[in-house]
Amino acid sequence: MSGSGPVDWQLAERVAVRASGREPFAESYLSQSLQRDFDEATQEAEELVAQATGLRSLAGPARARVTDRAGWVHANVRSFERLLRPLTDKLEGRVSGVAGGITRRVAAVEVGMLLGWMSGRVLGQYDLLVVGDPGDEAPDDQDLLYYVGPNVLALEKRFAFPPGEFRLWLALHEVTHRAQFTGVPWLREHYLGLVGQTLDSVEPDPKQLLDAIARAVDEMRKGRSALADGGLATLFATPAQRAVLDKIGGLMSLLEGHGDVTMDRAGEGRVPSAPRFARVLRERRASGSAATKLLQRLIGLEAKINQYAQGERFIAEIERLGGGPEALDPVWRGASWLPTLAEIREPEEWLARVRLSDELVG
Repeated sequence: MSGSGPVDWQLAERVAVRASGREPFAESYLSQSLQRDFDEATQEAEELVAQATGLRSLAGPARARVTDRAGWVHANVRSFERLLRPLTDKLEGRVSGVAGGITRRVAAVEVGMLLGWMSGRVLGQYDLLVVGDPGDEAPDDQDLLYYVGPNVLALEKRFAFPPGEFRLWLALHEVTHRAQFTGVPWLREHYLGLVGQTLDSVEPDPKQLLDAIARAVDEMRKGRSALADGGLATLFATPAQRAVLDKIGGLMSLLEGHGDVTMDRAGEGRVPSAPRFARVLRERRASGSAATKLLQRLIGLEAKINQYAQGERFIAEIERLGGGPEALDPVWRGASWLPTLAEIREPEEWLARVRLSDELVG
């Protein structure tokens, strides 16, 4: 990892590992079965998801990696560094001297504390950003489904979850995300292109900060939350950046909703406890102190949680209005067919747009 630039990534990783807390199940004898179980669950989930969605990965069989919190942190620090590279390259020349060194360390501590906190909550993850360009890192470290073993064991024990069912249920969700990004040829590059547009347009500008604060105050006066749609990222975005963030929000709402719907359908008959798992995780997402909820809102996690519900409602309404699951199929045709964030909230608008386009082509 880079030792220069506006963020000290090595320090960020050390801080995150320290902040991740004690793992009571890290050395448990129960952890010995996790890799084998998740290998089997991931393989089964891949076939169930393909049958339920018609999406099959073009990148070969899915691979599971059971890790601890430190391993998850390491993967995500690499991911953050890659994601933010356009922005950090732009800022690198402005970070120098004693003040620059302090700034790098402060940024590292902030990133590290955030990742450390998240590492205690995440259960599984398919992070397409960990999939680098050829030669960027060892192939064995790319295109992985991560499962944070100690967190999985802690939840199973606390709520007496049947391990076989719960592990398959988790695998279904992560495999669905992998099928989306590796089974739809254009989707990964489209998503990364949207993220790149956002980062390329960022310019450190005090006036932008003041304008953002003014917009937030105006939103609050109107009784709306300025952070509800995406945390600080949307608060500080220019109108042009917000347009791109809305596209990202629409896409992620679709994918998260599709992931949850697929979990239920693909696991039908195989995961009888799925409704209980879903209820417990919903309550877990909503729980926490006032400080925790504020942090979730600031970093956009609250918006991500909302994406699950919005996406599920969108899919349910499209299927109801369109006559069945096949009504959603156009979303996989190309980027122009994806719903916007406004269409996620008003599904009939997306359906009308698709029908009009089909009529014009026909």
